[in-house]
Amino acid sequence: VQLVESGGGVVQTGDSLRLSCAGSGSTFDGLAVGWVRQTPGKEREFVATIDWNGITTYYADSVKGRFTISRANAKNPVYLQMSSLKPEDTAVYYCGAGRVGSPKSSQYNYWGQGTQVTVSS
Repeated sequence: VQLVESGGGVVQTGDSLRLSCAGSGSTFDGLAVGWVRQTPGKEREFVATIDWNGITTYYADSVKGRFTISRANAKNPVYLQMSSLKPEDTAVYYCGAGRVGSPKSSQYNYWGQGTQVTVSS
């Protein structure tokens, strides 16, 4: 399974942005997907996760109410809709796929290359 993130960019505080995570291979449809983010010198931070059928979602407290994770009816791609963005949301965002959704990065077997999100104040 290969994952490709897209949709990152430079926005201003309060703006919205939608990230996409496209997976190759039929097995992607049966995998949970999670989004994490990372800034230089820090560990990866969990953002959100969604199960394989798009029903169960879970968010970090820092993004709850502002970010929405979803997946298309065909299970691919997985989106991360980000609203009311703040400078502290600036990071490289990665999507990962695994058997179960989890806030733990170790539960994901496949990772994309990341997409940069920069929020200016």
